Amino acid sequence: MQKGVTVWFTGLSGAGKTTISRLVETKLIESGIRVEAFDGDVVRRNLTADLGFSKEDRQKNIERVAFVAKLLTRNDVIVLASFISPYRQMRDYCRQEIGSFIEVFVKCSLAECIRRDVKGLYKKALNGEIPGFTGISDPFEEPDNPDIALDTEIEEPVESAAKIIEYLKQHRYITLERP
Repeated sequence: MQKGVTVWFTGLSGAGKTTISRLVETKLIESGIRVEAFDGDVVRRNLTADLGFSKEDRQKNIERVAFVAKLLTRNDVIVLASFISPYRQMRDYCRQEIGSFIEVFVKCSLAECIRRDVKGLYKKALNGEIPGFTGISDPFEEPDNPDIALDTEIEEPVESAAKIIEYLKQHRYITLERP
């Protein structure tokens, strides 16, 4: 049994949003739960390739994702959305638009995200090659009251994923019948 909900992972690039989302996705699929995962990089390649990274384009990107997430959510699909979504206004829009919405703040210090920089994006941003990069030359507004807060500097990804699964069970979005 499941009820539709969008689980919105927000945090800096490199904080662990996609890693944790993939672990949650795997557990849900193994349990027979209908789930769709949206990742910022994949969406940018397919759904919003026409958009840049200005504040306006970022907002339009999030609006498109929220529209698709709303459609899936109202059809009882669990949506896992991993997006930096740096502005509170963006996330508030998503909560209002989608309705059944869980905000997950994937907290990680900027220093640790820079250390983890597998894509080399922070290095480019620090060298001035990427203007408006979140955390460097553009702000990240931390959520005031996220539904779930994860600290990936002290938690392993599997621990963080387990917190998401437990929250979904406790709030009756899912009933896991398989181990």
